Amino acid sequence: MDPFSFETLQTAVLLLDESGGIRYANGAAETLLGVSRRQLDGQAAAPYLRGCRSVLKTPLSQPPWAWLLEIPVHHGARYDDRLQDVAEQAAQHETLRNLAHEVRNPLAGLRAAAQLLEMELPRADLHDYTQVIIQEADRLADLVDRLVSPQRLDFEPGLFNVHEICERVLALIELEFGPRLALARDYDTSVPEIHADRDRLLQALLNVARNAAQALTEADHVQAPTVRLRTRILHQPVLLHGQHRLGLMLAVADNGPGIPPGLRDKLFHPLVTGRARGAGLGLSLAKACLQRHGGLLEFDSRPGRTEFRFLLPLDVA
Repeated sequence: MDPFSFETLQTAVLLLDESGGIRYANGAAETLLGVSRRQLDGQAAAPYLRGCRSVLKTPLSQPPWAWLLEIPVHHGARYDDRLQDVAEQAAQHETLRNLAHEVRNPLAGLRAAAQLLEMELPRADLHDYTQVIIQEADRLADLVDRLVSPQRLDFEPGLFNVHEICERVLALIELEFGPRLALARDYDTSVPEIHADRDRLLQALLNVARNAAQALTEADHVQAPTVRLRTRILHQPVLLHGQHRLGLMLAVADNGPGIPPGLRDKLFHPLVTGRARGAGLGLSLAKACLQRHGGLLEFDSRPGRTEFRFLLPLDVA
């Protein structure tokens, strides 16, 4: 393992020896801890981690390194900001529900009028035009239903292995995109069964993974396009409803062109998309799913690497 590869990460990375001493710190760790790597070298890691609300800890078998610690940058966000974000999203969905109510009746009237007109048309070839009206009205009605679906659907949590749905999503991505991209796995096998709505979480993960696959296949000059799923246990994460003893991070990463800067602040807003044929609902619905579970959906993006992180509590049943 070459520690130099960690220098490009925004995530703070520490490599520890068997005694818990710091043997390596990347630039992001220096910035986060406010101490140079020269000063950190050989120091016990524990005192520096007391102010960190979440740490990903991965065992290594590559002496002199025994542990890899990751301190995601998203934990620097203030808890109050997260609550404000949730409130803003709730307001957006309330507006969408009101809009959906206003749109449904005219759509139904439009469809019924097109059907009546079709019965009165003297020539069968004119039916193509009325069918366009009917089909587009049905498409808009389906879009309206999807806008309000997070509030409509029942919540049915149960225990399951998160890697099962990871494999299901990868299988679906492989069927849809075939050899155009590679699929990679980086699973923490110590992750226990989680208590969540399996179908909702699977759909949310599929939405994000499909977005990554589409970004890769639509972009030019991406070398070895790859979608990677990664799981890790979180220790003491601060999630939607406060701090938890344990949590799960499920990440979807790709090596595509990255998210355009102009979209990043509004990426989770309904109907916002950077793709010509996108509906702009996948990320909004995925974020609503995570919040329904008391978790968070966050991301980092730069050219060559985009990662969406599903953060879920593990100590809730």
